[in-house]
Amino acid sequence: MNRVTASHDEGLGARYGTAFALGEHSARHLRRILRLYLAAWGMDDLYDSASLALTELNANVVRHSRPDRRATVLILRLPEGRGLRVEVTDASPRPPSSTAVDELSESGRGVGIVEAVTDRWGWVPLADRPGKTVWFECDAKAVGQHEVNGKRRETDGR
Repeated sequence: MNRVTASHDEGLGARYGTAFALGEHSARHLRRILRLYLAAWGMDDLYDSASLALTELNANVVRHSRPDRRATVLILRLPEGRGLRVEVTDASPRPPSSTAVDELSESGRGVGIVEAVTDRWGWVPLADRPGKTVWFECDAKAVGQHEVNGKRRETDGR
């Protein structure tokens, strides 16, 4: 059974959480939810990087948390509108792998992608049961910032 931590009556608050069995189509639904929250929080500019990172974490659960593929997804607005944090918790005790991959391999790039498109990421083992939480954060851009070659730069308004 899938569970959601916020009811629709509460509106789009500072967090969204759900626990469910992830599948091949889960990423699409999670990206829609992420887009709604980012729009409500005025952080649309974070969607591309955050949705790609969330898709990679979803794919890791689908691939490595067999047979049940149960996971908890938590989307949080950081205090003072500083950005976004996403957490994916699953029952697999295996840490995310960030080893170098053969360039012709069809898998093994997920952690590298998450690292490349987010400002911070990490993982922690669960203290009370087997499993882990993998998380990432994307910082909100200040007014007047833009990206040049993937790095944030200040603009002078021209």
